[in-house]
Amino acid sequence: MGEPTARVRRVGDRALLVACRDVGEVQAVVAHLRQHPVPGQEDLQAGALTVLVVLRDRRLQARAAALLGTLEVPARAAADGRLVEVDTVYDGEDLADVARLTGRSVEAVVAAHAATPWTAAFAGFAPGFVYLVGDGRGVPRRETPRAAVPAGAVAVGGPYSAVYPRRSPGGWRLLGRTEAAVWDLAADPPALLRPGDRVRFRPVRATAPTASGAGAAAAAAPVVPSVAPRAEHPVRDGDGDGDGAALEVLHPGPLTLVEDLGRPGRRDLGVSPGGAADRAAARAANRLVGNRRDAALLETVLGGLRLRAARPVVVAVTGAAREAEVATARGGRTVSAWHAVGLAEGDVLTVPEPPSGLRSYVAVRGGLDGARVLGSRSSDVLGGLGPGPVAAGAVLGVRGEVSGAVGAPEPPVVPEAGAVRVRAVPGPDVPRPGRDGATGPALWHVPWTVATASNRIGLRLEGRALPPADAGERPSQGVLAGGVQLPPSGLPVVFLVDHPVTGGYPVVATVVDADLDRLAQLRPGQTLVLVPEDR
Repeated sequence: MGEPTARVRRVGDRALLVACRDVGEVQAVVAHLRQHPVPGQEDLQAGALTVLVVLRDRRLQARAAALLGTLEVPARAAADGRLVEVDTVYDGEDLADVARLTGRSVEAVVAAHAATPWTAAFAGFAPGFVYLVGDGRGVPRRETPRAAVPAGAVAVGGPYSAVYPRRSPGGWRLLGRTEAAVWDLAADPPALLRPGDRVRFRPVRATAPTASGAGAAAAAAPVVPSVAPRAEHPVRDGDGDGDGAALEVLHPGPLTLVEDLGRPGRRDLGVSPGGAADRAAARAANRLVGNRRDAALLETVLGGLRLRAARPVVVAVTGAAREAEVATARGGRTVSAWHAVGLAEGDVLTVPEPPSGLRSYVAVRGGLDGARVLGSRSSDVLGGLGPGPVAAGAVLGVRGEVSGAVGAPEPPVVPEAGAVRVRAVPGPDVPRPGRDGATGPALWHVPWTVATASNRIGLRLEGRALPPADAGERPSQGVLAGGVQLPPSGLPVVFLVDHPVTGGYPVVATVVDADLDRLAQLRPGQTLVLVPEDR
């Protein structure tokens, strides 16, 4: 057994960050906690020099912190991960730039990259994207990131190397490409590279494209489909009891997505939990129609959603909506939200724009059908997982899986219309409020305005920028929904449900778990005030 780990820091009210000396200790801590979890441990996230331990219940945080603070790290076995060889064509656009920056020839750059014994350290940025560490030397990222890096691109950035799993923006320098399937939802596991693996890049010659245009072009195609994903367990309309099609989408409003309670426990794949942004409203909608709490339903933004019943169904509307409109063959009526409502075949349900709040939820008895990807039917905006936005003309099936009777009406939870104050735990990356350091007092009890560029990934805040000295890039570490990250602009970003699993900028606070649903209902232009919570 080795020495106790370095200090343990709180991350919000249901996670802890364990600081480590190096990547080897990070992997040893992760391996130990997978075999010997602390009470309430839900998930782990390796970072460059940290391990994020996510807990199911805030009441267990103090006990878990005490156990982790005295944790003895087992002796590390050298090179105990599996070896993965990645055939690579070294013809990247940035080879000459890397040669210039390192004072080497292009041939020497290729030889050094291929000869380096890389170790998969941690996942982040996107599903299947794994940061590889080598000899510690590196090159700076591009000053201007590319709008699109092709899938399969082999790149270096700072001290890391990586393979892009799908077409995405990126600022790393491209050395070459591989046709290896880095992220394949048909595989088990879907990620070719996992933290702890040893990785060797093997130079190969480019293969000639086939008559069908495969070859190099195939590497540029997205690996993760954005609209029609491959299902883990394919399901058809009415797979539960044969109910089949239930609702036709006449108009989706500004944005409507299929969501459930997400994909917890898959951070090692680079996949955030995701799911419904307002969890309480989604659970309530399912409860009202007698569904399981994790049944799939619709999340719609700012109203405008119109659905026609293809057969008699029972639905419920919750979240920001106060009421809904039902048009029938004999007229129309207004129904209260947070009630179960029966629709006859041909009836049209409209969710109007709510007077306050942003997201409303529509559940149908039996739960929405659809392909399950990594255990969930949810759409993940950042990860490109699950179905794309619901479109006009779509026909939604129902699984027919219920857990009980239709529920009684519930009192609505009305989102605040003005300034919203949420509690947050300071740090882990800055001093507490009132102590030395400009970020502390400048962050708290001041009005921040929610920017229009906000989405399910995060709320971008506008206001008086925090001092640049407090916003330098740090070694990547695990982050949570509710994490308040401070980029170089000095304007905070509050992560929401589809956040990346790691981040490289300081996390100056983390909103407590009980207030996350309130963040999901904030509109652009609304005021957010962060209030420090200590205990």
